[in-house]
Amino acid sequence: MIPKGVQTMIEGKRVLVIVPARSGSKGLPGKNMMSLLGKPLLAWPIETALASRYVDRVVVSTDSESYASYARSCGAHIPVLRPASLATDQASSSDVVVHMLQQLAQAGESYEILVLLEPTSPLTEANDVDHALEKLIHCGQRATAIVGVGVITAAHPEFAMAITDQGYLRPYQTISRQPGRRQDITPLYHLDGSLYISYTSSFLQHRTFYHERTLPFIMPKYKALEIDDWVDFICVEAILAHKNKWTNGGTCDA
Repeated sequence: MIPKGVQTMIEGKRVLVIVPARSGSKGLPGKNMMSLLGKPLLAWPIETALASRYVDRVVVSTDSESYASYARSCGAHIPVLRPASLATDQASSSDVVVHMLQQLAQAGESYEILVLLEPTSPLTEANDVDHALEKLIHCGQRATAIVGVGVITAAHPEFAMAITDQGYLRPYQTISRQPGRRQDITPLYHLDGSLYISYTSSFLQHRTFYHERTLPFIMPKYKALEIDDWVDFICVEAILAHKNKWTNGGTCDA
């Protein structure tokens, strides 16, 4: 049965948020439960989803009963624990999402739009989710997915350097000229992990959020950080600690 309660939806379409949170991280062991400004990383995407104007259901996909218990205390639902086969380093996010959709379908739940929010992107806020949903909906049939991206600046290939066989430093793109000016280069973007949204039917067809009909949702620089190691964690923690000062008249969005 479809859960009871106020249905927010968007344009009559029900929205599901899936938060993936396996327990076997190797880069940062137990990172999904690491405390960030007093609360585990797992809490951040759950709270973001629950604060959205359009999200109808928030579920967590995890192989850990302790993670599941904590997620429930935050207001998320755990339809089923993730099987061990989907909790390995080799398991793909797509398989995890499909598994959850199948479990919900068996329980009689269906959603037209799917959102994936990861604990490793705690800077994503409810208004980001809402604006991305609105952008996707307003595009009509032109697009079926939208993903968060960040602008590539210092790591832009225009500025990439290589070391020759003789040991000299040379521009990677060409050795015939110096790297160009930042304001003259073609803008490039990277998938920053901040949010992934798709029509459910499109995701099941492509098994990915990224395909020929995917739109970009450009995130400001400070929100495009993803926690993969201790350096990332410290940077995100510092940003959150000073965020109000920076976003109220500062240059954090530049």
